Order: sequence, then C-alpha cells, then structure tokens
Amino acid sequence: MAGAGRDRRAVIPAVDTADALLVSAIFVLGGLVKGVAGFGLPTLGLGLLVLSRPLPEAMALMLLPTLATNVWQAVAGGALRATLRRLRWFLLAAAAGTLLAAGNISKADAATLTGLLGAMLVLSSSLALLGPRWPVPPPSREQWLSPVMGGISGVVAGLTGSFITPAAPWLAALRLPPDVFVQGFGLGAVVATACLAAALAGQGLLPPGLGLASVAVVAPTFLGMAAGRGLRRRLPEAGFRRVVQSCLLVLGAYLTVRSFT
Repeated sequence: MAGAGRDRRAVIPAVDTADALLVSAIFVLGGLVKGVAGFGLPTLGLGLLVLSRPLPEAMALMLLPTLATNVWQAVAGGALRATLRRLRWFLLAAAAGTLLAAGNISKADAATLTGLLGAMLVLSSSLALLGPRWPVPPPSREQWLSPVMGGISGVVAGLTGSFITPAAPWLAALRLPPDVFVQGFGLGAVVATACLAAALAGQGLLPPGLGLASVAVVAPTFLGMAAGRGLRRRLPEAGFRRVVQSCLLVLGAYLTVRSFT
C-alpha cells in the first residue's frame, strides 16, 4: 500500500512555483489593463506568455480568463438585442474564420505563429497610436463589409489568439453607441474564444493540465480587473492607453524579429 501511494504521488506533475507566480503576475497585469482600458487582456497576455512558452500553449492558458471577462462584458448593459441585430453577420463570420484557422494550427510552425502574433501587435498598436479614424461606411457597404471584417478577425484570432485587429478598428468605424460597441466587441471575443477552445481541444492541444491552469488564472485576472476599474477613476485613460499601446508596439516588434532569428 505504501509503495502504491508513492507510485501515485510520482505521477503527479511537479509545480514550478516561479513559473506559476510569473504567469499569475501576467494575468493580473492583463486584467489591470482591461479594467482600465476595456480591452487588451489576450493581446498583452499572449505577447508576454510567448516569451517563455509556445504560442498554442499560451493560447490554451488564455482561454478561460478571456472567455470569463468577455462574457461579463458582453452581457453587461442593456444593448444585447440591438447588438446581436446589428452585428449578427459579423459574429457568424468571426466564428467561421476562427474555426477555419484554428483547425490547422497544429500543422503550423510555432515560430511562424509567434511572428504573426508579433506583426499583429505592431499593426494594432500602430493603428491605435497613429492611424486615422476609419470613415463611416454607408449602410449598403456595411452590409457586405461586416462579415468580411468578422471573417478576417476570426482568422487572426484562430492563428494568434488575439481578437483585436481588424475587429476593434472596424467596430469603431461604425460609430456604434458606446453600449453597443462594448457589447459587440465582447460578443466577438466570446465567439472567437469559444471556437478557438473547441478547435484546440479537437486537436489535442488542450490537455487537462493546461485546462486546470487556465481555471487557476481566472482569479488573478479578475483581481487585476478590479484594480484597473479603481485606477480608471484616478488616471487619464487616454494617456494610459498610449503607454499600453507603446509597450505592445515594442513587444510586437521584438516577437517579430525573434521569429526570424
């Protein structure tokens, strides 16, 4: 019996305390940014996580915190019905694009995916810092552009885990009411994250250990969000966003260069 107990203990994987603390700190920071700015958790979190682990593993860790925070963002407020009516084709195309891209992630080269994530960080942060506001599309153009933008955003999310470009600039270009914008982006992120989780699980890229780790970092994420909401009332939000986007630009450039070396 004692030998059997030793055998059972032997198969339990050891926990790397330093790595666990580092990952928890990354999710607290990502939650802090989301709490202040309303976005940026997967973008910042993935950019930092891939410095120490493969992108598919980082994407798996990010699933539950991203899903939980964006479900809250998607259902908060009173504009859910209007959001679904306005953005239904955008959301459906985002789901299809995510499934299509993530369905092939196990065949892709990890360095290439990391370089793509870096390039998307550079693009999204550059648009946020320097890009002009997109013109408002007329209703006839929005009708066919919305699913195109949703599909592209889904493909990017399926390959990199980040649902921000071109989703956020496109939704901003529609000049949606604030509640509809917030809920629309949250719904898009929920759809993309759920499809990404299904695709990763279907390819065996979501083992139980990573699933449990993803559950464990939900609490640090919400802790960071709570702190971020408190800071939002004290800090100039525009200045904070510029600092965050500048950091993402540098991080994205580093990841892009690293993927070619």
